[in-house]
Formats: sequence, structure tokens, C-alpha cells
Amino acid sequence: MASQCRPQSGSLVNVHAAENSIKDGTSEDQEVAGQGEKLANQIQPPREEAVVRMIKYHTPQGSGDIVMIQSEHTGAVDILSAELETSDLLGEQRKAQPPLASPSTWTTCKIREFKAKMGKEKNAQMVVKRGEVVTVRVPTHPDGKRVCWEFATDDYDIGFGVYFDWTPVTSTAITVQVSESSDEDDEEEEDAIEGLTPVGDVERGTKSSPRNRYGEIMPVYRRDSHRDVQAGSHDYPGEGIYLLKFDNSYSLLRNKTLFFHVYYTS
Repeated sequence: MASQCRPQSGSLVNVHAAENSIKDGTSEDQEVAGQGEKLANQIQPPREEAVVRMIKYHTPQGSGDIVMIQSEHTGAVDILSAELETSDLLGEQRKAQPPLASPSTWTTCKIREFKAKMGKEKNAQMVVKRGEVVTVRVPTHPDGKRVCWEFATDDYDIGFGVYFDWTPVTSTAITVQVSESSDEDDEEEEDAIEGLTPVGDVERGTKSSPRNRYGEIMPVYRRDSHRDVQAGSHDYPGEGIYLLKFDNSYSLLRNKTLFFHVYYTS
């Protein structure tokens, strides 16, 4: 607005200054100053809507860094700590979960005794079909501090891995979920539900890219469960659900008979 008004004010000041200097004999400089003050009072800037637009300047943050947020309307600068910016501006979903400790694992050679015992237990035996992935969901129990597992198979090996879901526990019931990994649509749906995107080869150990709510305790890779009982344990990192994955997706021809036992200890 200032650049548009200056040529006009200069023209008006010169005309009035010339007329007043002839009538009153006052100096041109004094009249120019007087007319300039009148014009300044008459010219008002247009009213703007009171909308404050915030601009956030992203810079690499360390433990001692600060975040500066400046208003385009007022020019005021708010200073926030990087810790406050992380918790308040980025949201809970951006917070990283604490790292998970490695499990304790071992094998036992009493595979016949184990399979005979599990064959008599309810829900301790199942068939993992070719191309399938079976996920046993084991919630943390308030009376326990550690989850333990044992499993074996007939005749052939199977892939196995352990993950942890940091979701709040609403039921302590152990559930089994089966997915057809040979079907790409079902596989994508499974990944969306569990937040795990398999990448790699079960032969060498399948790595996963878990979302923030999921953590990897032990990657999936093939175990000689047809030769020895595969056993392990893991201390609770907090409240959540353990995901024990039995992966037979690499097998195109063979179903696997699985014997497994999951329990808690304090």
C-alpha cells in the first residue's frame, strides 16, 4: 500500500504547498510536512482477518535442540524444546517403542516323549498346511513374568519366529490365527492387521519391518523341529501380546503336524 500511495501524496502535497505559499507566505517545506501528516492520518491500511499462520522450521534435532515457531501475523516467536515437540506435535504414534531383549532358547532330544504328551493335551496339536502361516497370539498374564514355549513337528522342519504387540491386553485367552500366505490379497490383509511385512527368506531367516506398535524378538527362520524339541522363553517387556509365528509358506507340497506347548512362569 505504501508504494501505491507515495506518488499520489507527493502530487497533492506539491499542489497544496504552492497554493498556501502564495496566500500565507509560509515556506514550502513547512507546508509539505503539514500536508504529509494529514495524508498519513487519512490513509488507513485495509483491515485484515485475524488469522495467524504458523510456520515451523525443520532442523536436525538433538537432545539439546529447540524448535522455533514464528507467526506471520504478529512476528512472535514461540520456543519449544525438542522433547515437547516430539510428544505434543508429532503424536503418540511417532514414539519409538523400547528395544526388546533377546529370548533364551534351547533344544531337548526327548522329542518322542514330548509329542506323546502333547498328543493327549487339548489344543496342543494342529496341522499347518502347505503355504500357510499360523500365528499363536499369547497375551501377557498378570500372574506371570515370563512366557515359555516348546514345539516339535513330524518328519519335516518348520519356520518359527516371535514378535511382540504393544497393544493393551483385554483378554488373557490364547488364540490361533491362520493365513494363506500363497494368496497375495490375504497376505496383505494379514500384514495390515498384524503390522508385520515379511521381507526375506525363511531359509536364511525372515526379517520383518514392524510398525511402531510391534517389536521383533526373534526373526522367522526354519527350525529342525522334526529332530529336537525347540524351546525358549522371554521375560515380559510390559503389557502386550506375544505373536508366535509358525511359517510353512515355503512348502509347496507338504503339510506339517505341529505339537506345541505355551505357558507362563513367575
